[in-house]
Formats: sequence, structure tokens, C-alpha cells
Amino acid sequence: MVELGPELGVEVMTFYTFSSENWRRPEFEVSALMQLLVESIDRELEDLMKNKVRLLIIGELEALPEEPRRAMERAVVATSRNEGMKLVLALSYSGRREIARAFNRMIEAGVTEASDDLIQQYMDTAGLPDPDLLIRTSGELRLSNFLLYQLAYTEIIVTEKHWPDFSREELLNCIQHYQGRERRFGLTSEQVADVNS
Repeated sequence: MVELGPELGVEVMTFYTFSSENWRRPEFEVSALMQLLVESIDRELEDLMKNKVRLLIIGELEALPEEPRRAMERAVVATSRNEGMKLVLALSYSGRREIARAFNRMIEAGVTEASDDLIQQYMDTAGLPDPDLLIRTSGELRLSNFLLYQLAYTEIIVTEKHWPDFSREELLNCIQHYQGRERRFGLTSEQVADVNS
């Protein structure tokens, strides 16, 4: 995905890597996932650098055990000057908790009146565009507490493929399907045609 994204001109690709709710899974499973996280970032760092991919983390990174947290922090620093696609990993992430964090940051900053643009500046994803496309694997028909604020006008494609089996071809099919959609953002088709002409 990280190699194909830049080839297709994708500017930002976000993966829901580990949710806040995942901490409630059996301890052996969480430990295995944390170890996999360390092994994966160590293995993929060379490719991230080669493809000029910049790694960003959203969520509560401080909740991770020391080894995976430090591995992620090292990778973020190592890729910080890369100017290609931004790869965002949502780690110990919850959409609801992100919204609460944003409002707490606003209160701390003395903000007394909120607007959509202002709220976006305090989200974990500040400076990143809202997603154009959400690909939901495994046939699941729910958002699972992912980017609840940012997905307001995102197109959604659900695939029966499970993540380990999600291939380059599957991504290309999803993008081709997405390109056939009309994005109206609350307008009528006629209004969209006028705007685009």
C-alpha cells in the first residue's frame, strides 16, 4: 500500500493500526500485536525512506509500552524530512477521545467560541485533509470509532477482503470504484456540474 500510494498520487494514507478499545483484548494478543508493531516498523523503515514517505502518529502514543512507543518515535523522527506521501498510523486511537482531546486543548488555549475550521486545528489530524475515501475491510459495516469528525463527507467502500489479503489489485479496484462516484458535499448534481464547468 505504501509503495502504490505514491505511485497513484495519494498524498495521505491512514491506517487504523490499534484502537483504544483493543487494549481490552487478551494480554497475550496485545503483547503479540505490540511486538509485531516494533518488528514491522523496523523492517519497513528503509522502504519508507526510499519512497520518501513521512510517518505520522495519531492517538495516544504515550499509552503504548516503552519499546513500541520508542520504535514509533524513532521512525517519526527519521522520516520527518521526507516530502512524499504522509503515512498516518492511528495507534491507541479513539475518534471520540480525539474529539474530547481537541476540546480540552481548546479550553486550555482559552477558546470561547468554536467553529469547524477552529476545531480542526485542535484535532490529532490538524494540518491533514479530511479523507476522500474510507476502505472498510472484512465486510464490516461500521466505523469502529475511527476518525468520526473527519469522515463527515468521506466516500466509503466496503470489501469482504480481510486486511492480510488486501492486495494492490484490491486497492486499485477500490480507487477505480471511488473515481466513478459523484462527490456533491450537500449540493445537487446540477450545482456540482456548474462548479466544475
